[in-house]
Amino acid sequence: MHENGSGGRPERDGPLLRVRGINKSFGAVQALKGVDFEVCRGEVVALIGDNGAGKSTLINVITGVFPPDSGEIVFEGERVEFVSPHDARERGIEAVYQDLAVAPQLDAVANIFLGRERRMSGIRGRLGFLDQQRMRRETDEQLEELHVRIPAPAKPLSTFSGGQRQGVAVARAVMWASKVVVMDEPTAALGVAQAGMVLDLIRRVRQTGIPVVFISHNMPQVFDVADRVVVLRLGEVVAELDPEKASTDDAVAAMTGSLRDEESA
Repeated sequence: MHENGSGGRPERDGPLLRVRGINKSFGAVQALKGVDFEVCRGEVVALIGDNGAGKSTLINVITGVFPPDSGEIVFEGERVEFVSPHDARERGIEAVYQDLAVAPQLDAVANIFLGRERRMSGIRGRLGFLDQQRMRRETDEQLEELHVRIPAPAKPLSTFSGGQRQGVAVARAVMWASKVVVMDEPTAALGVAQAGMVLDLIRRVRQTGIPVVFISHNMPQVFDVADRVVVLRLGEVVAELDPEKASTDDAVAAMTGSLRDEESA
């Protein structure tokens, strides 16, 4: 049984985020077909599917990269329209991607506050002076809370390992995500030990009460960390699995269509 801050699996007290009947096409290709998907507070929801299943498209709709052709997004009980990633971030939804989207020439502090720098108070702040001490302190606190271990914070991220860089990316997302963190293949380019560190980070994020949407092709990792597993196939949700009752074979069968074939036989 997965542990969280309350000592057990999260209580589902109603969805924090819900998408209903989402359709999205790119030319003649329909990437999403009437997708329903929801996220509750304090849970890890794994979103799995083969290449072309629609996972990234769904995430891009949720985070404001793509507008849906039809359907609706309900966030905190209110219907919303995210016309840009900025809109989603303003509502507390942050994303971490496989390609990290970090600035390797900058240090951890600069990466975490990139585009959101703290200015000094008074006239110095109005003149553009940054509050370096505050940003360093808040960075240290965030990394410590998530147990992210990095080299000297003043070193550029180009000198960090892949796992350390991903740790900074996760810490940045969690620092600014007041509601939902989306992680798109965050362990794909990492070794076993570094991937394990990222999975530990996901558990710690869940313990803060912030839900995580975790996209991965790695079934052992999915079943290790997820509270629910939602399976997409050819743009449709074809299954929702309980990792404590289902197996990786069940997940693969749903992804490939054999589960549906067996049920209809």
